[in-house]
Amino acid sequence: MHRENMVKSVSRALDIIALVAMKKGGLGVTEIANQIDINKSSVFRTLSTLVQYGYIEQDRETGKYKLGYKFLDISSKLLDSIDIRSEAKPFLKELENKTNEVIHLVVYDQGEVVYIEKLEGTETLRTHSKVGKRAPMHCTSVGKAILAYLTENEVLSILNRKGMPFHTDHTITSMEALLLELKQIRQRGYALDLEENEYGITCIAAPVFDHLGNVVAAVSISGPSTRMTMDRLNQLGPIMLQTSQQLSSRLGYVS
Repeated sequence: MHRENMVKSVSRALDIIALVAMKKGGLGVTEIANQIDINKSSVFRTLSTLVQYGYIEQDRETGKYKLGYKFLDISSKLLDSIDIRSEAKPFLKELENKTNEVIHLVVYDQGEVVYIEKLEGTETLRTHSKVGKRAPMHCTSVGKAILAYLTENEVLSILNRKGMPFHTDHTITSMEALLLELKQIRQRGYALDLEENEYGITCIAAPVFDHLGNVVAAVSISGPSTRMTMDRLNQLGPIMLQTSQQLSSRLGYVS
């Protein structure tokens, strides 16, 4: 019985953390209790414990609870523990210096890509991407670069689970069309996002392989479509292939 209560307490704490994380200005005890159907005294006790350990903090002016800085510490340690991120840094910096555009590094996780590094470049570009954010695979260059090197069964499983939602007029929403494009990506070695995820933004990406030959990540260059013309994409293609090969080699991949 004690173990069951412990599990319930942990579950309640995680529910509260998830709820508080969704509200930028924080939430009060009553708001939390109403949304997860737990009495206020239980919510308060859980919050007090989370505050004690730094996972939640209370705003002195509003009295509302929000995420604590402990999560920044944990997320920083997680990112630092990802070897690919540290190994990729010099290659990403080189791409940034060569292109002056936004550079991304993503990893594959549960049918999506997760941004684990972003270099802003020197040119102005507003994108939705940020470190820690997830993005779909079917309409991003990084996602397609990874999809192209998964098995067809894995690709179909991802598309069936996640769907192929419309993001712009250029989004590929046909499974047959996407499978054909993935074949083309394998032939040339890099993937393109021609305003398929965000209007006005074009991206080029290449896959990264580990020592077992599995695709584990992708690197991309993103810029406004006015600069990222087809001529420029053709020029960037060999650069992306070189970066892919160099980073994969650092991870132990032998082609």
